[in-house]
Formats: sequence, structure tokens, C-alpha cells
Amino acid sequence: MLFPQIDPIAFRFGPLAVHWYGLAYVVGILGWWRYSLWLTHKFPLVDRKMVDDYLAWAIIGVVLGGRLGYVFFYNPENYLEKPLEIFEVWKGGMAFHGGLLGVVLATSIYTYKRGIYFLNFSDLACCGVPIGLFFGRIANFVNGELYGRITDSSWGMVFPNGGPYPRHPSQLYEAFTEGIALFLLLSYGALYTRWPHRRGLMTGLFLTGYGMARIIVEFYREADAFIGYFRGGLTMGQLLSFPLLAFGIFLCGRALMRKENA
Repeated sequence: MLFPQIDPIAFRFGPLAVHWYGLAYVVGILGWWRYSLWLTHKFPLVDRKMVDDYLAWAIIGVVLGGRLGYVFFYNPENYLEKPLEIFEVWKGGMAFHGGLLGVVLATSIYTYKRGIYFLNFSDLACCGVPIGLFFGRIANFVNGELYGRITDSSWGMVFPNGGPYPRHPSQLYEAFTEGIALFLLLSYGALYTRWPHRRGLMTGLFLTGYGMARIIVEFYREADAFIGYFRGGLTMGQLLSFPLLAFGIFLCGRALMRKENA
């Protein structure tokens, strides 16, 4: 199956080109914002004004953390040689784990300044994150980047930069697992259970779900050529996800053993 050739530029305003990758971030962040506003009635001690005030912090954390995470985790040598390329975010090159660290730092500062308990706020905030993950992975697919390993399956695709052999469309696997499946799990918990009343449980479920999804799908995804595989055939994405999985399980266990918060 041939990869469908899609122009990475969604549309133009004169000399200004709007790329699908950048558009995915805009839609993902706006989707997170609106969904979080709608969910506030399900989470104790969090209100709509908090979400509105936090939006700018989230944008800064995602963009700076995601870009710097990619630079330092995945390709530091290249950016040391060509530092101006750090700013060329429309070409791709954002790391979820870096974005997560950026958001954690931004959220920590925001909640401290506002006198809000961190996990109370993160429990709500994490519910809409899969929206952004979904659109981000679709943008990876449009760009023909982060493709999978060689496969003989009928749905394998020949990517423009992936050589002559069919490969797993791993971007779509991640869009489904990290995006759709995780969104449905967290939405079910937020809307139909008492999970939001157990401080840290929704955050733990997000970290556990993402960690599991990323670790599994990485077995079908081609490792970055400039990094390769580590001992045991593990990838950088998997190594960075194991701590998330472990911490997510810890948060879930602690939340389930504690009494419900107000």
C-alpha cells in the first residue's frame, strides 16, 4: 500500500504557510481547553476560571517542553551544530516526554501561585490531553515521519523516506491507543465513576495508560536512525515511558488506598 501523498501545508495566507503539524497543536490545545471547561463540574476544588487562567501556562509548557525535550532527548548533536533549527517547529520534532516535563513544571508553578493542590488540578487537566496526542500523531502521519518497522501485513505502507518496503503505520497505532482509547478510558472515569474524587487517580491512569500504549506501539515503530536501539532492542521512547508507567501505577495504588477527597 502506497503512502497517500498529503501536502504538509494545510493552506496559505500569501507568503504565510500554515502546516498541518502546527494546526494539530492549535486544535489539540483548543480541544483540551474546551473539554476541560466542560468537565470542571465533575472535579472537586477546580472551577472554570482556573482552567481559563491556566491555558497560557499550558501552551508555554507544551511548546517549550516538547521542543526542548526533542532537542535534548533525541538529537542534541544536530542542534548543537545548527542551533537555529531549534525554532523550526513546523518541520516536526516535538517530544511528548519533554512536553510532559514542561507542563508539569508550568502546572507546579501555576498551582503553587494559586494555592491549588497539584493533583486536584492535574486530575482534570490530564483528561483532555489525549485530544492533543491524537491530532499530533495524525500530523506525524501526514508528514510521513515516525513510521513503523518493516512488515508484510496487508496494511503496511511504503513511506516516502522509509525505503522500498512496506512499514507499519505506527503513527495511526499511536493515534488510536494514546489518543482515542486513552480518551475514552479517562472520559468514562470522569463522567460515570467516582474516580475524580480520589486525588491522583486520574493522573495515575493517564500516566499508566500512556506508558503502556507507548511501550507496546514502540515495538512496531522504527527507532530514530540517529539513536537506534538500546540493549534488548528497546527504543528511547520506551526507556522514557517506563518511569511514567511505574509512577502512574504508584499514583493509582495510593489513590485507591486513600479516602475520597471532598
